[in-house]
Amino acid sequence: MLPKKLPTHALLSGINDCRVGYWERAKTTAKLRALKTDDNILLLKTNLNAGHGGDSGRYSYYKDLAMRYAIIFDLYKNSTSH
Repeated sequence: MLPKKLPTHALLSGINDCRVGYWERAKTTAKLRALKTDDNILLLKTNLNAGHGGDSGRYSYYKDLAMRYAIIFDLYKNSTSH
């Protein structure tokens, strides 16, 4: 049984992932959003260039890391403003 109050989540997916389909994360996100009763944030990000190991490219690792930090900093900012 899923607890009704979940911490903030960010689910990340790659559209070209041959091991875990992008729709699996989408289904999980939809199910969690339907069942949760709190106001915590539940994000889904599907990278349109990534596979199972992430995006390829010279600077893609840094772009992905910057996005993760942006989410963390935004959540922290919003949690301390109350």
